[in-house]
Amino acid sequence: MIASIPSAVLLGVDGRPVSVEVHVSNGLPGLTMVGLPDAAVRESRDRVRAALVSSGLAWPRRKITVNLAPSGMRKAGAGLDLPIAIGILVASGVLAPEVVARHAFVGELGLDGSIRGVPGMMALADALVGHRVIVADASLHEARLAGGSCSSAPSMTELVARCTGRRPWSEPSAQSASPAFSNQASEGERDGVRSRETLGAPDLADVAGQPVARRALEAAAAGGHHLLLVGPPGAGKTLLATRLAGLLPNLDALTAREVTRIHSAAGVLGGGGGLIVRPPVRAPHHGVSAVALIGGGSAAMRPGEIGLAHGGVLFLDELGEFPTAVLDALRQPLEDGVVQVSRARGTITFPARFLLVAAMNPCPCGDGGLPGACRCAPAARSRYARRLSGPLLDRFDLVVRVERPSVEDLMARRKNESTHDVANRVLTARARAEERGVVVNAELPVATLDATAPVDHGARELLERRLRSGQLSARGLHRVRRLARTLADLDGVGPVVADTHVAEALFLRGSRALVLGEDVR
Repeated sequence: MIASIPSAVLLGVDGRPVSVEVHVSNGLPGLTMVGLPDAAVRESRDRVRAALVSSGLAWPRRKITVNLAPSGMRKAGAGLDLPIAIGILVASGVLAPEVVARHAFVGELGLDGSIRGVPGMMALADALVGHRVIVADASLHEARLAGGSCSSAPSMTELVARCTGRRPWSEPSAQSASPAFSNQASEGERDGVRSRETLGAPDLADVAGQPVARRALEAAAAGGHHLLLVGPPGAGKTLLATRLAGLLPNLDALTAREVTRIHSAAGVLGGGGGLIVRPPVRAPHHGVSAVALIGGGSAAMRPGEIGLAHGGVLFLDELGEFPTAVLDALRQPLEDGVVQVSRARGTITFPARFLLVAAMNPCPCGDGGLPGACRCAPAARSRYARRLSGPLLDRFDLVVRVERPSVEDLMARRKNESTHDVANRVLTARARAEERGVVVNAELPVATLDATAPVDHGARELLERRLRSGQLSARGLHRVRRLARTLADLDGVGPVVADTHVAEALFLRGSRALVLGEDVR
């Protein structure tokens, strides 16, 4: 007898439908699996057999052939355990075909017959729209984010009883499926009310002094401009960078679904039953590999750190310690907002529109050429600076020198501006950007800059001088104009960008000399 059970496998961040075909016939007892299964899928034969026997269900002592269609696509993961088990039960006559008709199954089996969740359940359920998807109890709320019909069962014994009508379908307990998780918004946030408690991030009021860096941080959050902080150890670079996420507004509905889908596919969604509505923050160690940063792999094609940072912040601390090849892999995603990972079997596209924030010392010792303090030879400083290529450095809209705060700033009792106050200005600036048809000003098309970010006569002359001197590239020109538009929006200035905001944008953008430490005497 032949049974065909719908299921799905994960490819990148998307689910692909798979038909699990099971044939039970006379012959030498055993199980043969075809259809390009990976190691995890091939090992399912032992898990399925143990799960059925432990559940008191008959294992046919006949020849079993399992085909995973389409046969030309590699199948990875343990989510095919459950459909293989159901297919064997149907093909051997234990279950009638009509009791599983219009059902799809996704789940891993334990040796005791329990049904376990698998990564990417949101994408897998989305690929099976039109079926009633049966999953593990722990995956039910995540599967329902796809919008289709879903049910769950804790074990094979319970699943067979529910499919045959001996027991009713019921919701999982609150312990196995909690209604919310830490990255969700509170009711106050959904109504637009922001506070330190709802932000869940350190407060910007804790930063002493640093008016220039605080202004750059605000501009980065408002306009989506990439930010590089350069300064000696203890100046507060990491302190500033970790407070950026609190300035960002909640994700819109579409981005929230994309972010939740990516985290689900990567298996880092955590417990809960709702969409991720706060911008994610990823901070990989400087020993990260190119594959871990960009994404990919041999079989699973897992999203990397930049994919997990989609819609949020990618913080690279100690930027000068990252391998040059790894950093240069960021250049294309920073421009396009997506990353394409190509392998022999095909190409996978991951969304990767993130805000890059980096911090680095000006030299290996950190004192950046200061006389009597820096212990680095000129050649060592030059090698350190060359880890950042010119094209990558040109993609930072903001390159800011962060000096150690003065004694007066550290000992002052005055209250600095809080995250709540700055976040309100960021929301206002982003609202102005939405009126121009973009989410943030960093996305303004070059063709529309004359209409959306016009500059006055003084600003045009200033930009022309920088272009003629070679201090500004064509890409840099467009980025400066977008940054000046953001600074004007933060100050509530009208449609024309004045020379003061262009000059401020040029100052905040810095130069390669700032990274090299050449401006320090």
